[in-house]
Amino acid sequence: MEIPLFILALVAAFIYTLVASIRNSSRIKSLEREVHSLKRLMAAGVVAPAAALAENAETAEKTDFAAETEGQTALEPAGIRDEDAFERSEASTAAADQDVAREDAPAAPLADAVSVAASDTAPAPAAKESFESLLGARWAVWAGGLALALGGIFLVKYSIESGLLSPAVRLSLAAIFGLFLGLAGEAIRRKAVPGIATTYSNAMIPGVLTAAGALTLFGVVYAAYGIYDYIGPGTAFILLGLVAFATIGLSLLHGQALAGLGLLGSMLTPALISTETPNIWALFVFLTVSWLATAAAARRQGWTVVPSLANAGLGLWALGYIGFSDAISAEPPTLALLIMLAGTIFLWPGKQYDTTPPDAAETAAPERRAIRIMRLLLRPSLALNLTVSMAVILPAIGFLFAEGSVDTHPALIVSALIAALAALGAARHYAVWPAIIAALGAQSAVSLMSRRGIDFIGLVNDTGVTLPPVGTGYAAEIAMALGLGAIFVLCAFSFLKRKGAEDADFAQLWAGIAALFPVWLATASFVEYGNLGRDWLHAAYGLGLGFVLLAGAEWLHRRNSEAYRKPLNIFVLGSFAAFALCLHTLTEGLATTVLLSVIGFLYVLASRYRNWDILPWVMAVASVAVLGRIAWEPTIVGPQNLGTTPVFNALLPGYGIPALLAIVSAWLLRDWPGMRIKNFLQAIASVMGLLAVAILVRHAMNGGTLDSSVPTLGEQSIYTLLTIGFSGVLMTLDLKSPSPVFRYGSMIAGVIAVINVLTMHFFTLNPYFTGENTGRIPVVNLLLIGYLLPAFAYGGLAYYARGKRPPPYVSMLAVAGAALGFAWATLSVRRFWQGENIADWKGFMQGETYSYSVVWLLIGVLLLVLGSRFNARSLRLASAAFVLISVAKAFLIDMSNLEGVLRALSFIGLGAVLIGIGLFYQKILTRKPQA
Repeated sequence: MEIPLFILALVAAFIYTLVASIRNSSRIKSLEREVHSLKRLMAAGVVAPAAALAENAETAEKTDFAAETEGQTALEPAGIRDEDAFERSEASTAAADQDVAREDAPAAPLADAVSVAASDTAPAPAAKESFESLLGARWAVWAGGLALALGGIFLVKYSIESGLLSPAVRLSLAAIFGLFLGLAGEAIRRKAVPGIATTYSNAMIPGVLTAAGALTLFGVVYAAYGIYDYIGPGTAFILLGLVAFATIGLSLLHGQALAGLGLLGSMLTPALISTETPNIWALFVFLTVSWLATAAAARRQGWTVVPSLANAGLGLWALGYIGFSDAISAEPPTLALLIMLAGTIFLWPGKQYDTTPPDAAETAAPERRAIRIMRLLLRPSLALNLTVSMAVILPAIGFLFAEGSVDTHPALIVSALIAALAALGAARHYAVWPAIIAALGAQSAVSLMSRRGIDFIGLVNDTGVTLPPVGTGYAAEIAMALGLGAIFVLCAFSFLKRKGAEDADFAQLWAGIAALFPVWLATASFVEYGNLGRDWLHAAYGLGLGFVLLAGAEWLHRRNSEAYRKPLNIFVLGSFAAFALCLHTLTEGLATTVLLSVIGFLYVLASRYRNWDILPWVMAVASVAVLGRIAWEPTIVGPQNLGTTPVFNALLPGYGIPALLAIVSAWLLRDWPGMRIKNFLQAIASVMGLLAVAILVRHAMNGGTLDSSVPTLGEQSIYTLLTIGFSGVLMTLDLKSPSPVFRYGSMIAGVIAVINVLTMHFFTLNPYFTGENTGRIPVVNLLLIGYLLPAFAYGGLAYYARGKRPPPYVSMLAVAGAALGFAWATLSVRRFWQGENIADWKGFMQGETYSYSVVWLLIGVLLLVLGSRFNARSLRLASAAFVLISVAKAFLIDMSNLEGVLRALSFIGLGAVLIGIGLFYQKILTRKPQA
């Protein structure tokens, strides 16, 4: 026991020296501040130089005397210390009297003196450090410290190899050497450090010597335990901890690097000591105390790197214990992490960075939004925020994947840790990442818990005993999901009340968390654990959450602050999501689709009582959600439940009511100041109306079924006619109530209709290629609905659009109508010669080939007459195209395929028509003004 007692005595002396050094350091700093103050007064001419020199000499003598008699100072009675304080007070009063006596002096010289003093004391710009300085003042110190540590190790190695000294003597000498290095560092700090520039603060010789001494003491204690078995694990644990804490304490004098060394020693101490009966409570109590000591030192010195490492170390110990233990006691690591969070809130950084950012309350311009987001995410101290967040969330998730048995339901542990992390996010301005990671971690935990089977244990004398699996239900999992959602709402309300008015960016973030994640968590809980038919628990939660968020929006509205405008809108949008969740937990099919649109319409009605920006957008979101449900299940109620009755079936209310409510909403909001929402609602109302009519047509023409089969030409023709009509309706609405949605929507609908014609009518569904039967009646058949009616529709739309839409668009419509008329006439000629089936495999007859020429020339002439009558240049151009086609056919086809009189008639008729067209242009058309 002599060696451990000797080491313990040395450590105690070391700690005593540390305490004395800290006390002297504070006194020296106080005296340095007084000296700097006197220098500034002397430079300004306020204090006489002689008096200042005398006062400085007296101060220096007192400082030396205090350094020599520091042990006696602690034993002096309070009265003597009070007398010293009284004398210092008198001295300061005398200096103040001198200041008052000089007030009668002219002000200008005094001002000049002050300006000179300010210029003298202003810090000069830092010059770039030379290579010589880097090599001599920094590298030499670092390398020297390492050399000292290695020298001690090599000396011990030599003594062992030579057998000069016994192990006890070697350890004692090593301990003395380590303490000597620490004392040498302290001595140099007192004598040399005040004269060394702050440029070399990270290469201070005292700190390097102290670090080398600490490493030596760590090695001595571990060698005494692990190599020579002089001490047991308990004693070694205590000694290593004392050395680590002493090193952390000395870091207050020697800097953050030494604190990092002490922290490393404290974190490695439990790993270096092995025992057959590990005490988990003792382990995490020790780690927690180490963390608190590091945080206290960081608070005093303003450090961020070492406390960040302390956060990471404690989190890694908790994660390692969870991952490698067969029987897990949840309380020790959980309490340690909770204390770390509490220490972060109240100890360090505490209120250090809890200040409102300079531009946090300003109204953000759109071009600055990205910059404001970056500033929000990079608030100081980023390292502390990220490390404390990850140190908590990773062990929390680790409980869900633990291979060993856990004595507490993981849902309770995860809930406690995430709730505490969220509380940190709501307590401080700088805790942005804790808030974000708490929300994301909660969602991840709820999702992962359902994927993982969990065993529970009972603890008997710290030994895990696995219990047989029993049916426990999912009460804890559901409580965790819903409870965390409620906690996020409470944290959001707390932050908005205390700090929201002065921190608009963070207020928006918390409002988003409260609006999104409770609904998300409840949805995951409902899908994984709820009754998908009808779940009253999740329905009540969604309903209550919706009303709470609406109440929060009203509360923010009454606070009448611009900073709360966006959080208010976010709350309103979140309330709709909560009500939608409630609706999905109680209904399905047609009722869900219709009521979802009804809920959105109620928000539109609420805009008559509150002018909140978000209210119309809720209806837009509801309409998009309805379209999403339609895309997921076009039949609304399922194919097996959809009736076959045309029009009057589930499709009529499922598509019609949401479309009607969207149209009414667009009409009610016609005077709303926001143009974007009016345009969006008008567009979505138009789309939903067209979709409702189109789906009813498809249902009726497919025998009461909706499937993915390719439509027939007749069905596609109806869609084309609907699109043409839709374009005309939007054009009419634009004329009565000008809107970019109606203006561009009408042209987009026209273009879509033309694309349908080019792809479907002319190629994909053309009876000439598909062989589809055209019907028995000569004129009223498939060709009529597939080509002639769309041709008339395009012609009417082109006529209606003249002067209202760009000329190229009008020409496109006219040409599309003419092309459809040409296709109808051509296919009707083929039907006349070939019968009901006009498939291409039947070939061509000579009479049929001649008839094409006659019909095409007649169409060209007719278009020319119409173009002249309505002064439509597009129709005249279409006429020219048909005539050119007829000419090409006559010379390329008729000349080789026709024989006899038919070939002659073909060319005679072509020539007559061409001459007539030329005469028409020369005598009649030139008299008319150009369109």
